[in-house]
Amino acid sequence: MTSALLSLITQIDDNFFRRNGKALPAPQDISARAQWLHEEAPYSILAHGTGDDPRFIYANQFALSCFKYDQEALLQLPSRLSAAPQDRSERERLLQEVTLHGIAYDYSGPRVDKFSNTFMIYDGVVWRLSQPDGVPFGQAALFWTHAQERPAWFTGIR
Repeated sequence: MTSALLSLITQIDDNFFRRNGKALPAPQDISARAQWLHEEAPYSILAHGTGDDPRFIYANQFALSCFKYDQEALLQLPSRLSAAPQDRSERERLLQEVTLHGIAYDYSGPRVDKFSNTFMIYDGVVWRLSQPDGVPFGQAALFWTHAQERPAWFTGIR
C-alpha cells in the first residue's frame, strides 16, 4: 500500500468521523486501520473528486471487486458511470443532498459494473470530503452488497 493511498483512506476515514461522529466501521482489534479499510473491509469505500464530471479518486478492494475494475482503470472512470443511465438522476439527487447537508444515509439502489451487469447496493452513506481548512476535495461513499448481513463486530453507522 503506497503512502499516498494510506493518506487518502485516512483522510476519507477522518472526514467520515467529522461528519458522523464515528469512524468507518471496523473491528476494534485491528492494528493497521487504514490498510484494513483498504484491503479487508467487507463493504465498499469509494471517493470521487470535484468538478463537473468528477472521476473516482479512491476505491478499496471490496469496491473494485463489486465494479470489476482494477485500481488504475477505475481511477480513470467518471463516477456517474457507476450507475446505469436510467439511475443517474437518483444518484445525482443523492449527491446534491450531500452537497447541501454534508452527509446522507440509508441509500440503496442499483449500480453497474465494468461489464454493464447490475448489482444492488444497500445502506449507503455518502459524505462530503474536505481538507482540514474546509476546502472541499470530493465526496466519499460506503455501501454494503447485502441488505441485512453484517459482521459480528458491526455496531451501526449512526
